[in-house]
Amino acid sequence: MKAIKLSVIAGAVLLSTGAMANVVTDAGTVVVTGAKNTTVAVVDGTKTLFKTAVNPAAISAEVGTLGYGANIAWAVNDTTELQAGWAGGDPAGLFKDDISVDGTDFELDTDFSNPYLGVQMRPAANWFTVGAGVIVPDNDIKVRAPARQNETFSIQGTDYIVNGPIEGTVEHRNKLAPYLTVGFRPNINNHWGVFGELGAAYLGKADVTIKSSNTAFNEHAAQRIQDKEYATWYPIAKVGATYRF
Repeated sequence: MKAIKLSVIAGAVLLSTGAMANVVTDAGTVVVTGAKNTTVAVVDGTKTLFKTAVNPAAISAEVGTLGYGANIAWAVNDTTELQAGWAGGDPAGLFKDDISVDGTDFELDTDFSNPYLGVQMRPAANWFTVGAGVIVPDNDIKVRAPARQNETFSIQGTDYIVNGPIEGTVEHRNKLAPYLTVGFRPNINNHWGVFGELGAAYLGKADVTIKSSNTAFNEHAAQRIQDKEYATWYPIAKVGATYRF
């Protein structure tokens, strides 16, 4: 009798977790019928996730203000894809060669590295796309001006005399930069397509450092470059081609 009571108690406990398994009691015997189905579902789900990860929907090559790069996309459904990509190199030569501050031209030397993760959506199920995600920027931006000898520079009405070269650096503060883009992605055939995107990334304020023989000039020029050329939002413009599997 005691054994039967213990079996009934055990069965009641298992029945209270019916979401995990189906329990059948027969003369004090507890039979778990749902555990096998749960295990099968977990295994099938893991297989599906692995199959999706190793079988991307598309690969793309791109060039733009973030640099040259590529990305891999995985389909979530017919209108949504997850993207993982990287863009970098020296885009300054393509889009902007120098910065002009009150008549002084600073040459740009850039070495970009912008890995990113995002989602690409087609809200109307057509060519129009909306992209959003996060960039992990690691960009090396340098500015320089040719060597000067006793040359006078005027910044906002104040004159400064500088001897020798003028060099500097620009560093954005954000270590993670959220971005948003809109664009178009028409298909050429069943496999090939092209795309274009416009948007911006929130890189945060920039810290600008200028080095020359004149400390006052350095501080004023750095502030002007920061205010004039490097805002909180960095523009994104890119074009590319896509191959779909």
